[in-house]
Amino acid sequence: MIELLLIVLFPLIGSLVPVLTARWSRSYSALATALLPLAALALVLQLAPAVFAGETLFYRLPWVEALGLSVSFRLDGLSLLFLFLILGIGLLIILYARYYLSEKDSMARFYGFLMLFMTAMLGIVLSNNLLQLWVFWELTSISSFLLISFWWHRPDARLGARMALMITGFGGLALLAGILLIGNVLGSFELDVVLSQAAVLQQHSLYPVILILVLLGAFTKSAQFPFHFWLPNAMSAPTPVSAYLHSATMVKAGIFLLARMYPLLAGTDLWFLMVTITGMTTLLVGAYLALFQHDLKGLLAYSTISHLGLITLLFGLGTDLAAVAAIFHIINHAIFKASLFMAAGIIDHESGSRDMRKLNGLWQFMPVTATLAMVASASMAGVPLLNGFLSKEMFFAETLHQEVLGALSWLIPVLATVAATLSVAYSARFIHDVFFNGQPKGLPRTPHEPPRYMRVPVEVLVALCILVGLAPAYVVGDLLAVASTAVLAGPLPVYSLSIWHGINLPLMMSVLALTLGILLYFNRKHLFRFQAELPELNPLQFFEVKINALVGFAKKWHHRFESATLQRYLMWMFVIVAMLLIWPLQQMGQFTQHNAMQKPDTLMFAATFVAAIAAIATVLCQRQRLLSLVMISIVGLVVTLIFVRFSAPDLALTQLSVEVVTIVLLMLALFFLPHKINRASNAGRLIRDGAIASICGVVIGSLSYALMLEPQQRISDFFLANSKIGGGGYNVVNVILVDFRGFDTLGEITVLGIAALGIFKLLTRLPLFRSSSDAEGRQWALDKHPMLLAVVSQALLPLALLVSVYIFFRGHNLPGGGFVAGLITAIAIILQYVAQGVDWVRERLTLDYHRLVAAGVLISTLTGVASWAFGRPFLTSWFDYFQLPLFGEIELASAIAFDLGVYLTVVGATLMILANLGKMTTEHRPVIRGQS
Repeated sequence: MIELLLIVLFPLIGSLVPVLTARWSRSYSALATALLPLAALALVLQLAPAVFAGETLFYRLPWVEALGLSVSFRLDGLSLLFLFLILGIGLLIILYARYYLSEKDSMARFYGFLMLFMTAMLGIVLSNNLLQLWVFWELTSISSFLLISFWWHRPDARLGARMALMITGFGGLALLAGILLIGNVLGSFELDVVLSQAAVLQQHSLYPVILILVLLGAFTKSAQFPFHFWLPNAMSAPTPVSAYLHSATMVKAGIFLLARMYPLLAGTDLWFLMVTITGMTTLLVGAYLALFQHDLKGLLAYSTISHLGLITLLFGLGTDLAAVAAIFHIINHAIFKASLFMAAGIIDHESGSRDMRKLNGLWQFMPVTATLAMVASASMAGVPLLNGFLSKEMFFAETLHQEVLGALSWLIPVLATVAATLSVAYSARFIHDVFFNGQPKGLPRTPHEPPRYMRVPVEVLVALCILVGLAPAYVVGDLLAVASTAVLAGPLPVYSLSIWHGINLPLMMSVLALTLGILLYFNRKHLFRFQAELPELNPLQFFEVKINALVGFAKKWHHRFESATLQRYLMWMFVIVAMLLIWPLQQMGQFTQHNAMQKPDTLMFAATFVAAIAAIATVLCQRQRLLSLVMISIVGLVVTLIFVRFSAPDLALTQLSVEVVTIVLLMLALFFLPHKINRASNAGRLIRDGAIASICGVVIGSLSYALMLEPQQRISDFFLANSKIGGGGYNVVNVILVDFRGFDTLGEITVLGIAALGIFKLLTRLPLFRSSSDAEGRQWALDKHPMLLAVVSQALLPLALLVSVYIFFRGHNLPGGGFVAGLITAIAIILQYVAQGVDWVRERLTLDYHRLVAAGVLISTLTGVASWAFGRPFLTSWFDYFQLPLFGEIELASAIAFDLGVYLTVVGATLMILANLGKMTTEHRPVIRGQS
């Protein structure tokens, strides 16, 4: 079902639409932005009948199956519910934001961030692979950071966004650890496999650790106590963002995770205890603090925390009906909370304030908006005949039928009634203080009704509050059933969505909560006086203090290790590596009798002796840079000969080419360094460095010795057996690079290109010392480009390029390949720079090295993507044999296209570094385009 992939891709592509339509009018830009989410919703509606019929739809695109990675989506009842919430409310938010944002706000930036956030949420609810789910999970943190800090010029927006990112980011890391442990225990990251092995996981010794890590991820994202404080401080975001984050997305991602993992993790005493206590604490703390907020959005934020705690508590009670009630309240809360936030945004937009101490008597100025907000508030309070009443009554019923806390289980219905009482009180305060209670006080402008279409999203949602409250079975019955079935992973319990169940204890609890809540509100002065006597806590200030203390601690230790000297960094690196290896090497004795050593011959002794002498000479001649460079090149040459000796011609060719490029690079770099080097080490440092070098030498030598003697199944046997039949080539090394380990090679050339771009940027406008003489004071020769060298280099260029082409095309079956060929080409061109000069080469060679690198990485990537068109994993290669006139039978392999990308990247990256470094003394020194 590729439609599942399209549902995620449409909003992702839609994030570009606002940028492309920024020059249009605001209404047309909003309409264009809504088209792709609307198309995604149409796809959901097309697939919905199959889900309502009990099917679970899948789409899977293999990627790196050995690591459990795949692009995998599933659509079941739970996913369907969240898709309706994310896309439906998201479309209303797009319409609402059109009128909420001012002319000064960038609609392109806002809508782009909103579409990215929508994509992340859709990815979470549709993911069938836990690792993929985590990627989208982190994308919600990043995109919400961008949305919360949309008004970046305000300090509260920046601080609130940073707090949200850090708290949810911490939870994301915990979730990743839990997911990795789940994959390790169950052997898969696919949800359809994982969810069927609940018994295996819950009997495993790592279950408590996994449960805690997953719950940390869910609790931080859904603002559960004690991680709740980030959510009210995210109110600095524009109101459309708050409405979306608090109703259908972000905080609901944590609730979705609880629901999705319910069949896998629920059912144990540890689950019941942790989830129930966390949910109950959050329910009470959020409801209590909401009552004392003077900011409209602050009151709604704490009420969101409370209702999320209610849903979490239901999942913790452990009964099937409690899970159904939790799903029902997810629907109801999304509807009334989105409408309330948008109503609060209208009030702020049209009156200029959110302070309830000033917002009095708005009924007479905006009666329609007031009516809508009062209905939504009544739903939040659980007033009968509205949707909030139905799920809250189911909640009360389930608190009466549980034994989570043993003999103390009676506390749960009592505390639930207390929380409901507080909910009624803060809902009554929202209604009375804002719309009645006298006249407005000190508002910046006279309140009035908003533009007609700004109110439409609120009207739609309030209408749903009433419809669900009056006819719940007809409006959401089927959706609730399929979503609950997906959560319970089994048959549904018997329940009724009637609006009247007779006079029973849950009804009496509702009546009691409504009565006590009204009384509490009208006698609130005593509670407010009590709250005023408590010390005031500022979570944002406390968080900033702790963060600054952590930063100060990090700086303290950073300064201890940060000495701006390469020698010290290398010293610590070698010391730590040696310390980590010494302990395992204590067991080396058990390897000494397994494999016989190959007898050394005279040639090997000679090569080793030359390499050792050259290495020692490199150190002793360090103050004579040219001589030291010659010595280190001898070491590289000997390593090349050793590769030849052990029948590794590919490695020898690569080593030789890299050695030439490295020597050229060092020669260019040494030209700009001071010729005279002062004595850098005293006797003490020499002894210290000598000791560290000796220890590292002993450790590495021992490790090499142990590995040579250790019996092991050689992976080379697999490659030798499958190189021809699986990759179509006899050259095992090349087949590994472009086929078996092609993904590694793609990563390596990408890193190479990034490194070349980074070096190019460092060279741009870099002031360098240019000496006028050598170390002995002799002036540089006037003949910079000797004729003999120039003539020879011109003759060698076509030959070198021909050899490069030959090496490239034969690489799949004989020593060679794109990497070596690229180095040969780069060396041939660099030789022209050295022999002829920069001006001469620029007149004849107009290559753009940046585009070469980009083209190389793109070609290699597209070669991998092309395999998807044939239903094969990423970077799967293809080969076959063809009969051609005159040539006879030849082999064609898709790997040659991948190798072409490697070739272009190597040529572009190498020349971008060497050629631009060589231009530093000319008028052609590198500059960033657009700069003079």
